Amino acid sequence: MKTVMGIINMQEEDGRIRELTERRAVESLPFAGRYRLIDFALSSLVNSGIVNVGVMLPAKGRSVLDHLRSGKDWDLARRHDGLFYLPTPQKDEISRRGDLKNFYHNLDFIEHTSQKYVMLTSGSFIYNIDFSKLLRFHQNTGAEISMVYHVAEQENQGKNVVIETEASGLVTDIAEKPVVYDGSKVSLGIYLMEKRIFVEMVRYTYEHGGQDFLMDAIIRRMNDYTMYAMVHDGYVAHIDSIASFYKANMDLLQPENWETLFMGERPIYTKTKDEVPVEYKATADVKNSMVANGCIIRGKVENSILFRGVTVEEGAEVKNSIIMQKSAIKEGALVENVITDKNVVITKEKWLKGATNYPLIITKRTVI
Repeated sequence: MKTVMGIINMQEEDGRIRELTERRAVESLPFAGRYRLIDFALSSLVNSGIVNVGVMLPAKGRSVLDHLRSGKDWDLARRHDGLFYLPTPQKDEISRRGDLKNFYHNLDFIEHTSQKYVMLTSGSFIYNIDFSKLLRFHQNTGAEISMVYHVAEQENQGKNVVIETEASGLVTDIAEKPVVYDGSKVSLGIYLMEKRIFVEMVRYTYEHGGQDFLMDAIIRRMNDYTMYAMVHDGYVAHIDSIASFYKANMDLLQPENWETLFMGERPIYTKTKDEVPVEYKATADVKNSMVANGCIIRGKVENSILFRGVTVEEGAEVKNSIIMQKSAIKEGALVENVITDKNVVITKEKWLKGATNYPLIITKRTVI
């Protein structure tokens, strides 16, 4: 895998999750009590032996830089290779939209790396994948471009890329669909190819007016390349809406999903923060919940995820909710089907309740 360089594309549109991404990129959204979405793609690359990773920064990149820093927590603070930040071009340099312009303006970095292959990933997917299997699949099939997909188990709405394949894995069709159904083969936004193919694809497509890598370089040019796809059987979620973010967090309260992501031989790394253990006081009542370090619990918590430093006072109840870092639920408050961003305070006796399929969002630093 030392012949492979990784690129994490952080150009996800955030229109359907705007309430939580006003000041941060989708890929830096907090997840599962202590992680960020980008941790899953980055950890999968590192656990697969890839030691040269470029992060294609979004326009709102401050939270990404603060989280990743030097890459030390992923063992990427290295003298050779390691973690690199690939900035977007200035607005006055190019007015064209889409992620192709960002790849195009960073081709000099990509061309001068020593690796033979490029592994392009998206930072908005939740998975834990051994990419060395994809490299072997790529070499055994003789593909020019290899992809990874999962088989949908239920109907799903959103920006989904659906593929069709032969029994050998040869891709025969790629389409972007707003709805997918049970049994559909859904792409995970992962593409492996030789560096020369990636460079040629980006340069040709961009210089001929292309804007979007998926639409213009992959879908519209699929007949120019031999593409194969490999299935991934583990847990997968794509965070592209409030509903998908809420569901993916709630899914982790099921032990089989948590174990698939976190309890195998490939750990998910994140930014290290030294916090004291959770304090469960005498009046605490906690059921089927994930509670991060630094929390103080005196009230009732059920089917919920609490991030670091959250306090739930005596008489307060939190149900089916996601409470982010350093928020406080005061005495007698009721919170159900709610997502609070960081540093939110729900004062005494306030009752907040959202719908089971559309949670109530409380933005950062709000006091209610």
